[in-house]
Parts: sequence; structure tokens; C-alpha cells
Amino acid sequence: MPTPSPQLPRARSLAAVNEEIRALLEAGGLVSPEGRCRYEELLVEWAAAVRGDVTEAA
Repeated sequence: MPTPSPQLPRARSLAAVNEEIRALLEAGGLVSPEGRCRYEELLVEWAAAVRGDVTEAA
């Protein structure tokens, strides 16, 4: 009997990711190495959210 595949975590909405990116930029958070790393992570998440929106629209 096949085992069920693990549930992937639900992706956040594009609006939620945008909000966090804007907050990071407004707070000057890109100055630190941690801020830059978080920004890069958010961009990857943002791109995935955009792809998800396009897939749903199709």
C-alpha cells in the first residue's frame, strides 16, 4: 500500500509576502547581512507566489 505523500506547507499569499518585503525595506533592514539574506528568501517566496497566482488563473 503506498504511503501518503507529506503535505507541503501552504504558501503565503502574494500580498503577505509583499507586505513583509515592504516592511523590511522601510525599516532599513537591508543594511545587515541577516536583512539581505531575509530579503533574498522573500524574493524566492514572492516568485513562487506569483507562479501560484498564474497557475490558479489559468
